[in-house]
Amino acid sequence: MENLVNKNCIEPLKKNGTPIIIVAAVKEAEAIAYACKDFGIKVEAFCDSEKRKSQEGFCGLEVIHTPTLPKRFSRARFLIATQQISDVVDQLSGLGFNEFYSANELIEKFNVNSHDYAISKPFMKTRLDIYKKSHEVYFDKDKTYMRSVDVMITTRCSLKCVSCSNLMQYYKEPKNSEHDNTLRALEILNKSVDYISEFRVIGGEPLMNKDWDKIVKGIVEKNPERKVFIYTNGTIAPKDEKLQPFKANKNINFVITEYGALSRNLNNLHNQLDKYEINYSSTVADNWVDCSTIKHHKRTVAQNKEVFKQCCVKYLYTLLDGKLYRCPFIANAAKLKAIPDNPADYVDLFANNQDIKFQIKRLVKAASFFPGCDFCVGRPYDPSSKLGYDGKGIVKAGVQTSKPIPYRLIK
Repeated sequence: MENLVNKNCIEPLKKNGTPIIIVAAVKEAEAIAYACKDFGIKVEAFCDSEKRKSQEGFCGLEVIHTPTLPKRFSRARFLIATQQISDVVDQLSGLGFNEFYSANELIEKFNVNSHDYAISKPFMKTRLDIYKKSHEVYFDKDKTYMRSVDVMITTRCSLKCVSCSNLMQYYKEPKNSEHDNTLRALEILNKSVDYISEFRVIGGEPLMNKDWDKIVKGIVEKNPERKVFIYTNGTIAPKDEKLQPFKANKNINFVITEYGALSRNLNNLHNQLDKYEINYSSTVADNWVDCSTIKHHKRTVAQNKEVFKQCCVKYLYTLLDGKLYRCPFIANAAKLKAIPDNPADYVDLFANNQDIKFQIKRLVKAASFFPGCDFCVGRPYDPSSKLGYDGKGIVKAGVQTSKPIPYRLIK
């Protein structure tokens, strides 16, 4: 199945033949669509596994809900715009398709500055750099590669969203992580894998940790070529002394989610980032997939494999308290002691009696599901489907709770 992905795409796609479809209506796809136009490649449509995206166009083209593709096309050529190549090949092969292309050749020869995008040009360049590395490493199976690591530096949050997928609504006594321990764990992680494309500094609200800048500075010093994204909700605008060290550093990026009046310092945050020439993306909160319920489902092995297969966050490696998890749900459910402590769910980076490199490789490459998956309702690409999912579907983002939500404590 993996051999179906072609490295070279320009000449094969310029030729007349079956329809060309770009897979996934994501940020990078806008640049890839422009690159196709510049190189004379005619794109028929986009496809995406999220049904809600098919209700609107993207870049002036139709977005087809991926499961419905066989009703429209008996054959097609697919240009993969997402970084999750294996998931795309697995899904589309299951639908009967077999011709796939990486867009790396296009991106290498594409002038990013020749077009405008929904996001800023510097931010687009950052996303494309990470895309390229993801696709490069896909073809090198001997490497242990992590596209993204969520560096969770606090369980404190300035909001208390009822449906928070990172489970902040359950914390009664949220705390900041010690920056020394966080950086020590990252140093061990860096020595144990071949490449990490990006670090996402998250919470909670990461800016509530007064040492957030020290952690970001530590990441940058050890990883000067890596991209760092700080995820924030627009409630806090850092002071000058916190931002000045990152002035015009194109590897530092803020990702801001706007929650209307709740994002009370949004304008101040924008002004501060502009002042120090720091890249940022600021978008209004979209509706969320309901996936924050903690419940022991007692599924079969086959059922848990399906939940994991459908999961859209199974590559969001999460570092919390010196332990590396495959997703934020299991990380925080374990932190809350809402699920049993199971070493199969994580790698303890501070454990001296383990082969850390081997354990991380197992976490990255070998798992078909984790014990903690049985406590999650699922978080599929397509929440309109019940395949591997028993949540409520789409829910409104940012609804607040006045106090922590009770949950069952595993003793």
